[in-house]
Amino acid sequence: MANPPKSEGGPLAGVRVLEFGQIAAGPFAGSLLADLGADVVKVENPAGGDGMRGWPPLSAKDGGQAFSENFASINRNKRSISVDLKDPAGVARLKDLIGAADVVIENFRAGVLVRLGLGYDALCGRNPRLVYCSISGYGQNGPYAKKGAFDVTVQAMSGLMSVTGEDGRPPVKCGVPIGDFCAGLYAAYTVTAALMQARETGHGAYIDCSMLGSLLGVAALQTSEYFGTGRDGRRLASAHPRNAPYQAYRASDDYFVIAAGNDGLWHQVAEAVDLPELVDDPRFVTQPDRAKNQEALAEILEQRFVARTAREWLEEMDRRGVPCAPINSYTDILTDPQVEAMGLVQPMRLPNGVETRTTAFPVKMSGVTFEIRREPPGLGAHNAEVADEWLGKPSGTPPTLNRPGEVA
Repeated sequence: MANPPKSEGGPLAGVRVLEFGQIAAGPFAGSLLADLGADVVKVENPAGGDGMRGWPPLSAKDGGQAFSENFASINRNKRSISVDLKDPAGVARLKDLIGAADVVIENFRAGVLVRLGLGYDALCGRNPRLVYCSISGYGQNGPYAKKGAFDVTVQAMSGLMSVTGEDGRPPVKCGVPIGDFCAGLYAAYTVTAALMQARETGHGAYIDCSMLGSLLGVAALQTSEYFGTGRDGRRLASAHPRNAPYQAYRASDDYFVIAAGNDGLWHQVAEAVDLPELVDDPRFVTQPDRAKNQEALAEILEQRFVARTAREWLEEMDRRGVPCAPINSYTDILTDPQVEAMGLVQPMRLPNGVETRTTAFPVKMSGVTFEIRREPPGLGAHNAEVADEWLGKPSGTPPTLNRPGEVA
C-alpha cells in the first residue's frame, strides 16, 4: 500500500478551539483535539487558573517555580489566556475570540456560561459554524442538571460501582477517573463529527455531553444484561459474568491473569494444569457452564497454580496461546518493551525548564506523527499572541486580553 502524504501539523491543523476547561473532563477533550493538531486555547481565571495547576506532583528546577505534572499531562499542545469572566470587558473580548473559533469546549456547571452571555444560543448567530460542547456531570436538562459532580459521585450514580470490587465488600471506584475521561473521549469524538457537518453545511451544533451518559454508554454489556434478564449485575472482583477461567489467580509468589475466552483456550488451560479430565466435567463443558460454576473452577485451578510462580505460569500460557498477563504497576508497564516499541512514552519539557515524560497520543495514523508541538502553558502565557493571531491585531497593538498574571 502506498504511503499517504504526511499531514503537516496533524489532521485537525487549522481548527481553532477555545477551551473553558477545569480539572479533567474538559481539558482531556481539549488535549485529544490538540494532539491531533487543533489550535487549542485554554481560557483561565487570572487568579490561579485551572485548579489542577496546584495538583501534585509539583516539579521544580534549581529551586525555581514548581509546575504540576498532573496538569501538564492533559494540557500539552495548548496555549493559555487569562480572562476574568466577571469583567464585562473580558467577556466582550472572549466573544470576539469565539467569533473566530471553530469549537468551544466547556465543563462548568449547567447554565454558568449562559448567565455570562457565553452560551451557545447567544453566540451561534455571530458564528453559525460554531461547534459548542458542554461537558457536565448530568447533562444540561433534567432534575440533576445543576447538581455538582465529581468522578467518584458519577461512578456511584451510574451503576458502575455496583459491579466493581468484591462481593460482600465495601464499594470501590475504578482506580482511573473513568467518568471524567470517558466524557472527554465522547466529547472529542462528537466534536470531530460536528466539525465535519459544519464543513459540509455551514452550520455547527450544540453538544450536550454528560459524564453520566458516557458511563452508561460504555456499560453496554451491563445494561443489556439488565434489559435482557431484569437482573442487576454483581461484583465479581476480576472475574467475568459470562466467561471462565477469566480472572486473576494466585500463584506461589504473586497473582497473574488468564483469559480463556473460548472452549479451545479452556482445553489448553486444563492441559497446562495437568487436569485434562476437567473438559468433560459437566460443570465445565461449555462456556456458560464454566461461567455459572466459576467459583468451583477457580478453587480447583488455584490448587494447581500455587505450585509454580506467576512467571512460570505466564510462560506456560503464552506457549499455549492462552491470553495472559502479569498484574503490572505503572513502574512495570511504563518501562515495558512493548510500550517502548509503540512509542507510548515520550519526553516533555515543562515551562519551568523541568524535563519530564508523558504518554503519547495512543492511536497510530498513517501519515501523522504525534509530537509535542507546545509544552504545557503557563497561566496566561499567550494573551497577546492569541489576540494577534485570531483577531488579526497588527504587531505592536496593545493586547486585547490580560497580560499573564494581570487581572482585568
